Amino acid sequence: MRAMAVMSKGVLGAVLTALVVLGAGTTAGAVGETGGGTGGGTGGGTAGDAVGEAAGQVAGLVAGEVVGAAEADLAHHGHVSLWDGRVGVWLVTENHGPSDVLDATVRLAFSAPMAGGQELPPGCLWSSSRVVSCRTGALPDGGTAGELALDLRAVGRPQELTVDVSTAWRSGGIDRNSVNDRHRVLVLATGDPYVF
Repeated sequence: MRAMAVMSKGVLGAVLTALVVLGAGTTAGAVGETGGGTGGGTGGGTAGDAVGEAAGQVAGLVAGEVVGAAEADLAHHGHVSLWDGRVGVWLVTENHGPSDVLDATVRLAFSAPMAGGQELPPGCLWSSSRVVSCRTGALPDGGTAGELALDLRAVGRPQELTVDVSTAWRSGGIDRNSVNDRHRVLVLATGDPYVF
């Protein structure tokens, strides 16, 4: 019972953090903006509405309810290379279903910091000097997102680094098979592709 209470607190902490990020993105115009904003929202609601709705869903999850019982099995596959202080990441996200996913975010966390001032592809942003987050866009059942390619510079010339690839967020549904969307890849500075 004690382990369950500790796990519930951990889940609640992660969800509250996500709500803060959602609220910040909403007020910055990244989510649910009417009139052609970058978030592709449907309009009509306010930032408070979006955060309130998310908070209601979070309360249901913490209480043990399954909100939107749809299941979608996301998988990330690709490879990472390291050479002369450069890091190349090639990634494809797939939805093995059975439900569609309206949007998801893949998180790439590097064990070494990346050099500042680097531009990322559309739909990606720096979460910190070691973390890049990218949205996948819509993933229908059996569908894939376009290939994501990153060419980054590390600080210095590390001889090795690890890259943690994971789904940070998905729009609705649950994924009972998190094995294929969470990877830790050890990459040596050989220029070889390390597949995940």
